[in-house]
Amino acid sequence: MALHLLNDRQKAIAALLCCAVLWSFSGVIVKLVQWHPMAIMGVRSLIAALFILVAMGRKPKFNASVPQIGAAVTYALTVALYIPAIKMTTAANAILLQYTAPIWVALFGAWFLGERCAKRDGISIAISMLGMVLFFYDDLDATALTGNLLALGSGVTIAAMMVFLRGQKHGAPLESVILGNLLAFLISLPWLFTQPLPTPVTWLGLLLMGMFQLGLSYILFCYGVRRVTAIQSVLFSMLEPILNPIWVLLLVGERPRGWALMGGILVVGAVTARGIMLALDAGDASDSAEQSVQSALSD
Repeated sequence: MALHLLNDRQKAIAALLCCAVLWSFSGVIVKLVQWHPMAIMGVRSLIAALFILVAMGRKPKFNASVPQIGAAVTYALTVALYIPAIKMTTAANAILLQYTAPIWVALFGAWFLGERCAKRDGISIAISMLGMVLFFYDDLDATALTGNLLALGSGVTIAAMMVFLRGQKHGAPLESVILGNLLAFLISLPWLFTQPLPTPVTWLGLLLMGMFQLGLSYILFCYGVRRVTAIQSVLFSMLEPILNPIWVLLLVGERPRGWALMGGILVVGAVTARGIMLALDAGDASDSAEQSVQSALSD
């Protein structure tokens, strides 16, 4: 469907789904790039910050508000936890544990934004979480405890980040992403100075991650998160944990087992069904508004 035929809510959903696809390449690229994970984090983040600055086409608006700084700090913590986690444990483990985020978003969103979790969203999240447990059931173990704990921590920080970004729905959330990437780069400096120079293949991976997998994805995410609730923003991003292991399977050789197919069906089904319901609700609201206007004009 052409973009000009979509309303704001539908465009936001499309942006979040495209963002999830771009995010899903993180596992396979990090696995293939042979460099220290903290060095990868820093250079990837610096490239992303510069890319977003250029793509914005305007002067950034830094206001040092609590949502802006909170989102920047939790963003930096998210990438600082997730990149080492994906090196220490399997891509499946890392992404599953990070996507405990909906649970934390439901808690943080109710406290910080006053957004109640709709019954439909709660059901969709429950089904999606069950699907992810099944999807990675065969792979989840305690052999990489440190990596698993880092990934779980990134689930908490990404939830807080999404709530802080949502808190800027009338502001400028991209500025938080720029600040967060610059902060992540600063965190990585001790490792950057101790690592050998990256190879051409490593540079290619870093550029792909910085420009597209991180920079473009967060431009899309910040567009979408301002037009849906915090919980819905996580829900539509939950296609990432399904696609992430698929790319790892195709390019690295990690194979999901039988339970994965069942889990994948549940997650994709829940996300797709909720997306259709939101699109239909938005269409019904638009039709009702139009009818009200026509009725007022006829009167």
